[in-house]
Amino acid sequence: MKIVHGLSKWSDFRLSINENQRIGFIPTMGALHKGHISLVEKSIDENEITIVSIFINPTQFNDKNDLKTYPKKVENDINMLSSLNITYLLLPSEDEMYKDGYNYKITEKNLSFKMEGLEREGHFDGVLTVVMKLFNIVNPTCAYFGEKDYQQLRLIENMAESFFMRIKIIPCKTIRSKDGLALSSRNSFLTADERLIAPKFYKALKSKKSIREIKKKLNNDGFKVEYIEEYDGRLFGAVKIGNVRLIDNEKI
Repeated sequence: MKIVHGLSKWSDFRLSINENQRIGFIPTMGALHKGHISLVEKSIDENEITIVSIFINPTQFNDKNDLKTYPKKVENDINMLSSLNITYLLLPSEDEMYKDGYNYKITEKNLSFKMEGLEREGHFDGVLTVVMKLFNIVNPTCAYFGEKDYQQLRLIENMAESFFMRIKIIPCKTIRSKDGLALSSRNSFLTADERLIAPKFYKALKSKKSIREIKKKLNNDGFKVEYIEEYDGRLFGAVKIGNVRLIDNEKI
């Protein structure tokens, strides 16, 4: 695994890659867990070159405190990735990624204003902008995204199609703990008691009850419900337990 600090050095590495080789790409914000690793392993199985990036993207945080407290575990992430057969780990800086001062951005006018977009103003502008930048920097054959962030996945698929990008977006199943809780970097903030309650979120989503009944059950279990909404043949939800925000979805 070659660790590349900065985009100027990356340019030389990217030019050395044979254009006939299949390149898989996994963009992350670090604090890696088994969900991320499943994306990496799928890319390794399907491509000759696998590239992972770690960049905590400031423009997708509508809450400055959330950005400040987001888990930063780069050394641990490097140790996890070094045991896998990836080719490059790309570590760009904020100054490099936003040397324009975020004067230019990608905005989607429909899905990005529902659910997560409604709760987190400007969130998807930041997500789509940084993903577009990373796609242009890496120029992969395909890119891997988890279905836990299904709304994000659909927006990225639609962006790639709308801008005629020659990148195949590969959706990957949500990885869960044995009790059903979707793996997330933010799960590490759950207290022991909250961790015992958290799996009831997904259990409620897949209960096949009405949205009203699901909200009532979650409120009774101690969650603060932000939304439970049906869209595109799936049931989406976001809740808070203590100070931790959880999102998940389930196919109907």
